[in-house]
Amino acid sequence: MYKILLSLFIGAMLNAELINGVSVVVKGEPITLYDIKEEMKISRVDAQSATDSLIRKKLEEAEIAERKISVTSSEVYDDIKKTAMTNNMSIDELYEAVRNSNGLTSAQFKDRTKEKLLSQKLYSAIAYSSIDTPSEDELKEYYELHKGDFLRPSAFDVTIYSSKSRSALEKKTTIPMFHSDEIKMDEQILEYDRISPELARLLENTQINSFTPVVSEANGMFVSFYLKEIKAPSSVEYEGVKNQIMNLIMSQKREQVLSDYFARLRNSADIKIIREL
Repeated sequence: MYKILLSLFIGAMLNAELINGVSVVVKGEPITLYDIKEEMKISRVDAQSATDSLIRKKLEEAEIAERKISVTSSEVYDDIKKTAMTNNMSIDELYEAVRNSNGLTSAQFKDRTKEKLLSQKLYSAIAYSSIDTPSEDELKEYYELHKGDFLRPSAFDVTIYSSKSRSALEKKTTIPMFHSDEIKMDEQILEYDRISPELARLLENTQINSFTPVVSEANGMFVSFYLKEIKAPSSVEYEGVKNQIMNLIMSQKREQVLSDYFARLRNSADIKIIREL
């Protein structure tokens, strides 16, 4: 009798620990307190936002399964390769940049990329057929109302550090006082209209008085740009940002359709809140 009671007591304790570890159950799939804490850390959001994001992900996963949507490993690789090329990096350099900025391993980054591609296919199935392309008048009206959003730097004041040794250059970006004869230095003013769009994005995403990630060049050299100043911004004419405005409006419309869709899905789905963080 004692052994039976002890077994029941231990079983109850284990079940309590399991329930306490689960925060939300979405259509039979659990979201744990650990999941929420990890999402807060990675996405840098509060507990409620992290929980909402994870609930939507669970709903998306259920929809993806029901619609039999899939992504191949080659699609994942092609997307990662495209991202690396867009940022003027090798794939290894991209993995390193992601690890340094978000703490994600290459395997985790691949998983995230797969999740992104699955979501894109799902979004396409749900939203694209429901969205009307904005008219020319709509595009021009958006431009007039948001002109301040379409300013761009006129130039970047940088110090360009280059070396055949990646390790030496990376040490320089980590320890600015580090000196090596393997590293060359060149002071330049880079005019926005005379550099590649990829380099412009890289510099725009870099904080003043800091280094860009180390990137490789076709000649086998490695370079990093130390951004000292961003010269006064200048406005961009409508034709120069027309496609960008088109993408912005389509993105906003698509997100509205998706938000409405998943809000309705959430209201009708079997979701149980067990414990809040």
